[in-house]
Amino acid sequence: MKLKTILFFLFISGSLFKVNAQDAQIKFSQRTNDDRSVNFSYDKNDPGSYTIIIKFSELTNCSGPMEREFTLKGTAGSFMNLRPENKLLNIGFNYRSNYIRGKLNPKYDADFVYLLPYKTGTKVNAKESNYVMTQYFGKTAPADWKSYRFYTKDEDTVTAVRKGMVVELKDGYDPERPGEVQFTSKVNEITIEHPDGTLARYTGFKKGSFAVKLGQTVFPGTALGLNSQTNGNDNFNISFILMYLNSKDFENARNENHKSMYGFITPHFYSAGIDNAILVKGQDYTAGDTPDIIRKELNKRELKQFNK
Repeated sequence: MKLKTILFFLFISGSLFKVNAQDAQIKFSQRTNDDRSVNFSYDKNDPGSYTIIIKFSELTNCSGPMEREFTLKGTAGSFMNLRPENKLLNIGFNYRSNYIRGKLNPKYDADFVYLLPYKTGTKVNAKESNYVMTQYFGKTAPADWKSYRFYTKDEDTVTAVRKGMVVELKDGYDPERPGEVQFTSKVNEITIEHPDGTLARYTGFKKGSFAVKLGQTVFPGTALGLNSQTNGNDNFNISFILMYLNSKDFENARNENHKSMYGFITPHFYSAGIDNAILVKGQDYTAGDTPDIIRKELNKRELKQFNK
């Protein structure tokens, strides 16, 4: 049986997409069973959700679509089984797989209220960040682009804005010194997948300050790490993007002028004295929380621990 698999991994770093066929984040394997059916399994580097598209260029002795879509969760599992039409013959197949972080088009509440990404009582200044592909590469920004940068006067603890699972950690970089670089992807960041399938990316942590581990469940207000001074800025800050996967157009993503495969959400935040606010750029806010916001996504076991 001839088998040729080509893996492509597309991911967002800040707002840059990259295609990587060398450092595969998912490894696939196939097993032919005694009844000549074929099981497809995977092993992943992290427990987050990935959308995978399987495209068969050849599929013999088996019926079904030539293109199939799956959502892979957890670090390992099975995701597809092929059964032979003629049980006396093996199945022949040739395919390629494309995958990207996130659940495709998850259902989310656009009016969901998030905490500010700092502990209660912290005074922050909120600014909006430009789309880096426009600023440095002349690309058109997505119509729904939204990214915030939250500044504090002193070094402070960055916290989770809602419940979720840590699905990516990127650490080990020192902040760039003034004038050294205008744009870099060498930043310390955490990506958290929320229960509704949306993704929060926190960027700009102090090197070595992470307080969470890959696969850890975090809750509103859970300490993630320390913010930092970036590119010589006097104030300490963190960048925050809320996004979701809204495209599976991998072919277009390889083009130089491709559109983002992610949609971006303008979040509603709770601030001390303001129950539900879309932030105004340049305005000061004070981080806070309420029992209702913290409890609203907790399960019974988590609620029991919270109420102790």
